[in-house]
Amino acid sequence: MPDVPEVSKLARDQAIRAIAALPAELRAAVADLNEAQLDVPYREGGWTVRQLVHHIADSHLNAYTRLKLALTEKRPTIKPYDESEWARLADSALPVEVSLKLLDNLHQRWATVLESLSEAQWARSFVHPGSGKNFTLAQAALLYGWHGQHHTAHILRLRERCGW
Repeated sequence: MPDVPEVSKLARDQAIRAIAALPAELRAAVADLNEAQLDVPYREGGWTVRQLVHHIADSHLNAYTRLKLALTEKRPTIKPYDESEWARLADSALPVEVSLKLLDNLHQRWATVLESLSEAQWARSFVHPGSGKNFTLAQAALLYGWHGQHHTAHILRLRERCGW
């Protein structure tokens, strides 16, 4: 995870909006793609569009769990996961609609919790054992708001390059 600076209220609000908007934006990015197009890597040596959609769901499920852990435990050490290995599992070959539906509901819950946080709760944190770094919930929200937009942009750039 990259370093994330201190986060202002404005930045937190933008992150919540990005998290709330991601399911619709991702759905629009993959709209009308056929099965062959979904199985095209977004870059040389990268994941396919299908794997990317499922990766976002995997990542954001983990992020939501980390949020809940940080709200209910004192500075928990989170469990990292091997994203590349998860992308090779059988569920990454499912139709993208499976993860799009999951994201619709997950992001509704996630944004609802984020909108309810007090200043003290925004400062709660978790530890990433790989780096040993402490991440506040504000920093995590900013990071994951960016994450969804980042991967959606990968899909949109691929569509533009391929003329889809």
